Amino acid sequence: MRFYRNLAILTVVLIPLLAFLQLATGPGLVHAYIWYMLAFFVFVTGFAYYITNLGVEQDADNFQVYYFSAMGFRLLLCIAVIFAYVYIIGEQQLQFVLNFFILYFLFTGFEIYSLLANLRPHLKK
Repeated sequence: MRFYRNLAILTVVLIPLLAFLQLATGPGLVHAYIWYMLAFFVFVTGFAYYITNLGVEQDADNFQVYYFSAMGFRLLLCIAVIFAYVYIIGEQQLQFVLNFFILYFLFTGFEIYSLLANLRPHLKK
């Protein structure tokens, strides 16, 4: 549950930051679809954690399998979204990809940080 609370906090911090950047710079820096990207990453990060947590509860010895499966799922889904945008819409491709990967790295870093914080007590045993 703490993971979802921290995910909500991260999202609440990013919303005004992105809104400010969008208003201050106009369409030059922040893509118009940034809110869809943010919602996508919140969903994908929450779903990846859910899959990993479900796997750990059923078989804690194979944590790596569940975690890397969730990361692979996230990576494939992100690549599919990028290709779909580039080939279907195709406007402001570089801006979309840069905004997308900034959010990708933020949410991936958040997930790794949360994972390390949860595993730290287990490593001392």
